[in-house]
Amino acid sequence: MTEVAFYHLTRKPLERALPELLEKVLERGMRAVVLAGSEERVRGLDAHLWSYDKASFLPHGAAGDGDAGRQPIWLTAEPENPNAAEVLILVDGRDVADKSDFARCLDMFNGLDEDAVAAARARWQAARAAGHVCTYWKQGERGWERGT
Repeated sequence: MTEVAFYHLTRKPLERALPELLEKVLERGMRAVVLAGSEERVRGLDAHLWSYDKASFLPHGAAGDGDAGRQPIWLTAEPENPNAAEVLILVDGRDVADKSDFARCLDMFNGLDEDAVAAARARWQAARAAGHVCTYWKQGERGWERGT
């Protein structure tokens, strides 16, 4: 079963937290697919990942960039895994019914939005009901802290 980790964003927005998690994925020698809510959001994340930190580089691609198989990070609005990623990162409230292509799934949600929190709770329940091992992480003063 896929391990599903829920990341409750309360201190940093997605645009700051996502690059940090992607860096950890790459440090572990893994590949990722980021499933966003729309093509417009994909374009925004694509531009952001090129410029979020002048001292860092996150190699990534999206539709139109060519050869998805060579991209360690793939940004998409479609449920797909064209780069044989081990990690699926869900943003914008996205979910997929079948997570079996991935070893890990990271569900990042805005903890300052009551609707987003309620939707994340529903995704948690659905993931548990499907037999996935679920963990919960919240942003603390020193970074991510495992919650209960």
